[in-house]
Amino acid sequence: MVHSPADHRLLVQIASYNTNLQGVQGLPQDLVDWLSPTLQVSSFLSKERRAPDIVAVGFQELLPLHLALSGFSKSVIEDRNSLILSQIEANAPNKESYSLIAKVVNAGVALLVYGRDDTLARTICDIQTQWTGTGPAYMGNKGAVGVRFRVPGNEGGAGETFTFVCAHLTAHKEKLANRIADYRHVVGTLLFPPVAPDESKAPSTIYATSHLFFLGDLNFRLEIPPLHPLALRKNMDFARALDDEKTREQLKEFDQLLIQRRRGTVFQGLHEGEFWKFKCSYKYLLGEVDKYSPKRAPSWTDRVLYATHTDSPDTLDKTNITNILYTSVPGYTTSDHKPIVCMLLLPPPTPPATPSLTRPPMLRLPSHYSPTPDPRATLKRYVGRSFDRVIGICWYILVLLGAGSSAVGVFNFLVGVGAWTWWKSKNGGPPPISV
Repeated sequence: MVHSPADHRLLVQIASYNTNLQGVQGLPQDLVDWLSPTLQVSSFLSKERRAPDIVAVGFQELLPLHLALSGFSKSVIEDRNSLILSQIEANAPNKESYSLIAKVVNAGVALLVYGRDDTLARTICDIQTQWTGTGPAYMGNKGAVGVRFRVPGNEGGAGETFTFVCAHLTAHKEKLANRIADYRHVVGTLLFPPVAPDESKAPSTIYATSHLFFLGDLNFRLEIPPLHPLALRKNMDFARALDDEKTREQLKEFDQLLIQRRRGTVFQGLHEGEFWKFKCSYKYLLGEVDKYSPKRAPSWTDRVLYATHTDSPDTLDKTNITNILYTSVPGYTTSDHKPIVCMLLLPPPTPPATPSLTRPPMLRLPSHYSPTPDPRATLKRYVGRSFDRVIGICWYILVLLGAGSSAVGVFNFLVGVGAWTWWKSKNGGPPPISV
């Protein structure tokens, strides 16, 4: 029996992982530690354990950059899809089945969204995917991908739209302004078709939706004042201080993302759970469960933010979405990031005043913020894609010449050019001029 999503509050599971450029080696074959805890936590919702209705899984640094820019990500994303789908179903509490709603990848950023078959997967329509690059010349070494779909309402109503965005923004603590610019670029260029075709032909931004979920390696850092007691400690002493939740709660006040949200410069209208409840997700030593690298100050780089159409645009800390779980998963040690997972319980669908309404309810935004599509979005996206392919393929050739190392490939290439030039001068140069 298929249950209407209007019959209950939808449960959304969101997972994100920067896999450190490892391709098919980036995940263990057993994903229980990452995907199963949310299913166990969902038992708090009712007497019986409940599986999520929607599962969204995002990746950053999906595979080595020369392969990502060259567009060789299809096999990796297909491998991810089959593994994740099998693990979701294998660990579903009541053997629920799921279907892939959509998948999208741009260079190393990927997003896969699944729906539960007996609640909404068979009713979903208007599925759309999109991508954009925020790297140099709009390349895809950084950027975002998105999935949007509509869940129809009962009795022919428009229902509600869901938009999921997975992003990888500019790295390094001192590049805060670049991250802010990245977010604005994503809002302006990650565009979808008009919400209601009969209203306007203009594309819509990620905010033109009933529910918005934004996840990924957003790369915002802890920026502790130089004279703060923790700033005076060595990195490893600082890392040990993060074991204490009260200390983490104090440190959250120096989190760049939280500060900028309060200032209204990024993620306008979006909300977040208590990220300080878990330890910083970056930067770990490879192969270690709980040891940070001394090369970077620990930070909460990996995040999930969200909003629903019934949220008030004037309250930063209040949302009608219930955050049931928000945590990192320390057990994966092949990346310098830890994966994160979030479980969100959406508010009950609001019956429209007019059942035949053709326009889904939209997010309400602060009065000072009005996101607008970039008129040159398509041009910028494909300029970036062109640079991706040219640079990626050249890089790929150099890696082949270097037997897996681009540096050796460059050396071999230069040696080859030098040898050819020498041979040409000895054997094929111009004849001497007679006097």
